[in-house]
Amino acid sequence: MEQKGLLFPKKVQKKKRKHHPRSIIPGDQPAWCYLCEMPKRTEEHHIFGGPNRRASEEYGLKVHLCLSCHRTGPKAAHGCKATSDELHRIGQQAFEAEVGSRRDFIRIFGKNYLE
Repeated sequence: MEQKGLLFPKKVQKKKRKHHPRSIIPGDQPAWCYLCEMPKRTEEHHIFGGPNRRASEEYGLKVHLCLSCHRTGPKAAHGCKATSDELHRIGQQAFEAEVGSRRDFIRIFGKNYLE
């Protein structure tokens, strides 16, 4: 398909759909909150965010959390260091079980969360 009415018509390209791998975290289900284990509307939480968000997506290091466990509650992953640290440990264990070694994990994510 070309754009009409231009001196030098350009082909219109469709955006490619990006494939998002499923979570490799044991027990994660989209319709259930991973932390409170209740069947609620959930949001996808990337266990390693910030500069590591892309790698977290690539390796499936994400869980589904309800709004309270994700952002607004007292023990929310984005507001409670203890919750965040626990998810980091779970993520690293899953990476080492499914993807690569501890050395690989540290090379990609920059830190060891298990010791």
